Amino acid sequence: MSLQSDYDIWHQRIYDADPSHEDASSPWYALVREYIGGIAGLRILEVACGRGGFVRELARAGAHVTGCDFSPAALRATSTKLAALDSQGSASLIQGDAQNLPFADNSFDLLVSCETIEHLPDVESAIRGMHRVTRPGGKLLLTTPNYANFMGLYEVYSRFRHPSRRDDQPFDRRQWFPQILRWVRQAGYRILRTDGTMHQFPFLPGRNPIRWKGLEANRTMRKLLSPLAYTYFVMAQKEEPSGV
Repeated sequence: MSLQSDYDIWHQRIYDADPSHEDASSPWYALVREYIGGIAGLRILEVACGRGGFVRELARAGAHVTGCDFSPAALRATSTKLAALDSQGSASLIQGDAQNLPFADNSFDLLVSCETIEHLPDVESAIRGMHRVTRPGGKLLLTTPNYANFMGLYEVYSRFRHPSRRDDQPFDRRQWFPQILRWVRQAGYRILRTDGTMHQFPFLPGRNPIRWKGLEANRTMRKLLSPLAYTYFVMAQKEEPSGV
């Protein structure tokens, strides 16, 4: 079994459980919507597009979107969502590895990567590849879990208490916001904005974490406390060549 086949099984299981689920309703996509701005006519790549809800949404807004995922099962689910697409934009699907993106240099105006890098064995190669295919002046909008919070402390406890517990997804790493910022900067991007959402508190054993939605509705407080959010957001830009 390969990581790709493991993800095929995982995506198919999630899709079969609820084919009509709107995956673009996830809270990290709400952050992307808040910062993405006007996209009509832009060339956009969603890296690891999963089951494609956000690809469809971007195309409906008039963008020319490419959804890339290395799981054929994910792309099959995406194609069903795009079958009846009626929009000013367009959408295409490419099977490819986020760690080795199959696109030419400077191909896209905007890259979206939501809850992806934590599932990659080689994060730094992936972000360097994202930078390579972004055009000069283009932007990256990236979200990923951050464990510098109560959820991170709970993870430490949980792994000590239940050492045989397995993650839901086939591969999942733990990281925190200084690492995320360093990887993005080292790839060559300039950080423009950071933010965060999903402030969760696992205070009751055996129960789902308590989520502080009121805090997330206050943009100033949300921004101030973003390094402690479970989902961390970075907007970055590929700088123009000097002299341009």
